[in-house]
Amino acid sequence: MWLYFGDFGAYNDLVTGNCNDMTMTEAFREEMKAALLASKSRLESELGLFADKKDGEYEARYEDIGTDRDDNATEVEQYSDNVALEENLESQLNEVKEALGRIEAGTYGICAECGQEIEEGRLRAYPAAKECISCAKA
Repeated sequence: MWLYFGDFGAYNDLVTGNCNDMTMTEAFREEMKAALLASKSRLESELGLFADKKDGEYEARYEDIGTDRDDNATEVEQYSDNVALEENLESQLNEVKEALGRIEAGTYGICAECGQEIEEGRLRAYPAAKECISCAKA
């Protein structure tokens, strides 16, 4: 059993989004950059399994399994699933690329809506976040 008699203010601030006194360190920024680069690499690898990159965009491959009616149904079903997955992964990849761009521009960790600093806990949970908790809830 844990007993804690200290101040829960920092925790409450994180949960409610009232963390305006934090200052992002260069070490934290580099840690988030490394996490984003790893996510970028993973997402590109996953997309490469079933999609081709054309003009900077990914496009799900249509596999030709055969000419049988059942084969055609399988092809269409597989392609449909791949298109949905491709759109989801590509959306995530674009968010990661945008976050890397914000790091290079010096605006990483600043809420795009209110201009306040995004909470460290939020960035650790989702390094591509572009809004603070308060604005994301709104």
